[in-house]
Amino acid sequence: MKLSAVAVAVALAFGTFSPHANAAAAPAVEKHFSWDNATIYFLMTDRFNNGNPANDRAYGRKDDGAPLRGYMGGDLAGITAKIREGYFRDLGVDAIWITPPVEQIHAGTDEGTGKSYGFHGYWAKDFTSIDASLGTETELRELVDTAHANGIRVLLDVVMNHTGPVTAVDPAWPQEWVRTGPACTYQNAATTIDCTLVANLPDFRTGSNAAVTLPSALAAKWKAEGRLQREVKELDTFFKKTGYPRAPRYYLMKWHADWVRKYGFDGFRADTVKHTEPGVWKELKKVASAAFEEWKRANPAKRLGDDKFFMTAEVYNYSIAHGHSFDMGGGDTVDFYANGFDSLINFGIKSDAREGYEALFGAYSKALHGPLAGYSVLNYMSSHDDSTPFDAARSRPFETANKLLLAPGAAQIYYGDETARLLRFDGAEGDANLRSLMNWDELANNAQRTGYRVAEVRAHWAKLGKFRRAHVAVGAGVHQMIQASPYVFQRTFEKNGIKDKVVVALGLPTGAPTDIPVRGVFGDGQTVRDAYSGTSAVVTKGMVRFPLHNAVVLISY
Repeated sequence: MKLSAVAVAVALAFGTFSPHANAAAAPAVEKHFSWDNATIYFLMTDRFNNGNPANDRAYGRKDDGAPLRGYMGGDLAGITAKIREGYFRDLGVDAIWITPPVEQIHAGTDEGTGKSYGFHGYWAKDFTSIDASLGTETELRELVDTAHANGIRVLLDVVMNHTGPVTAVDPAWPQEWVRTGPACTYQNAATTIDCTLVANLPDFRTGSNAAVTLPSALAAKWKAEGRLQREVKELDTFFKKTGYPRAPRYYLMKWHADWVRKYGFDGFRADTVKHTEPGVWKELKKVASAAFEEWKRANPAKRLGDDKFFMTAEVYNYSIAHGHSFDMGGGDTVDFYANGFDSLINFGIKSDAREGYEALFGAYSKALHGPLAGYSVLNYMSSHDDSTPFDAARSRPFETANKLLLAPGAAQIYYGDETARLLRFDGAEGDANLRSLMNWDELANNAQRTGYRVAEVRAHWAKLGKFRRAHVAVGAGVHQMIQASPYVFQRTFEKNGIKDKVVVALGLPTGAPTDIPVRGVFGDGQTVRDAYSGTSAVVTKGMVRFPLHNAVVLISY
C-alpha cells in the first residue's frame, strides 16, 4: 500500500517507517515479570470485541440509549478470542484489566446526558453473578485460563463505594446498607467519603460496623435462581471463619474475593478509592490475598509464578508528585500505599508528558527509587473517564507511545491507544466520547489519518511494548541520561538476583547513520541488538551503529 509523502515524512520522524519493511523485530522473550514494569491493557469489555452476538440483549434491555451510552455487544468471549489470536502478546502486554463483569442494573436511566445503561460495569445490581450481556461463568473462566496459558495476568475492576442507580426495575438497597445523601463537596475526608458522588447513586455505608441482613430483593433474586441456600451458607462460613461483623463492607469483600478464589484473578483495580475509608482497602487486600493463595494451591498448573495478590488504585487526581501523602482537603491527608495498595494510578503524567523526555523520565525515576521505593505508579495517557487525555485529537500517537511505554513505572494502555481510536464523536456527550467501539476495521484496513496510518501506529506501540516486556529495566530500572542530543538514556535494574540493562535512543536523524554512545553499559567487542529494527551491531570505542536508520533504537544484549 503506497504511503503519501506526508505519511512517509511523519513515519520517518518517529522511526516507524523503513524501506526495509521485512526487517521486523523478532518476538521478545519475557525475562522477568514485575508489576513495577508491567504493561497493563485496560479495556471496556462491552466496547472491545463481540465474540458471541447471541448475548447482545439481556434482561430486556433495548437499543435506546443516548449516543455511546447503551450496550454495543462486546463480551468476555471476544476478549478470549483476541488473546488466542495473539493480539495482546504481540503488543507486549503483561496483564489485561477488565471492567467489572458483575450483573448490572437491568434498566437504563438518565444521568444528565441522556439515557444510559451500565455497559461500563460500575452500576452493580448483584456482585455475585456475571452480567448476561457479557457472558457466562464458563466464558469468564475460559478468559482467565487462556490469558494465564499465554503468560498474561488478569486484573478485576472492583467497586466498594456504590451500587447502581435506582430505576423502576432496580430497587434501592436498604437504608442500613446505603446512604442517598448528602452530595460530596470534597472539602475534607468526611465530605469526600460520607456522601454520594452523584444523584441517584447510592453510597455503601463502608464505615459502619453495624450488622445488616441480606437485602430482600437480592435474597428473592437468589431464591428465584435456585442458589439462595448456597449463598447464605457461604456467607455464614465466611463470617464465622473471619470473625468480621456482618457489616456492609464485609459482604462486599467476600463477594469480590470470590471472583479471585473461583477464577484466579491476579489482582484488583479498585474504583473510587478516595470515596471510601482508607482502611477498607487494607482489609480487602487481606481477604483477597487469602483467596488468591487458595486458588493457587488448587490450581498449580494455571498459576503464573508465585506472585502476591496485586492491587492498584484509582485515587482521582493522585499524581506521582504526591508521593505517600494525598491531600483530601481540610488538613486531611492519606497514605494509600499504607492501606493495601502496591500501586496508584498516576493522573499527573498527562501534564508531565508535555515536558521533554528527560524532564519526564528523570523525575519519575528519582521518585520511584526515592520516596516511593518499594511501590509503583500506573501511568496512562487516556482512560474511560478522563476528559483531558494527553492527545485528545490523536495527532501525536507515536510520541504518546514513547512517553508512556518508556516512562519509569508501570504502563496502562487504554484500548485503542495503540490504534489511535478516536476520542470525539458527533452527538456523544462527556465521557461517552472516550468509550467508542474498538476500531478493528481501521486497523485491518490500515486507515489513513492526517500524517499517519493506523497500522503503523500499532506497529510502533508493539515494538516498544515487546521491548518493555522483555526488559524489566525499562519500567523498574534506574534511569540515567547518556546524551542530550540526540537523546540517549540507559536503564539498569538489579534486584533479587535479576540483572538487566538497556540503552534507548529517541529522535535520531533518519537520513544518515548515527553513532550511539553505550560506554559504561555495553563493552567494546560486545554484540548488541536493536529491538526496533531487529538488527545487531558490535560496540566499538564505546559507540554502536545500526544498519537501519530509525529515529528510535532499543538496545540490549
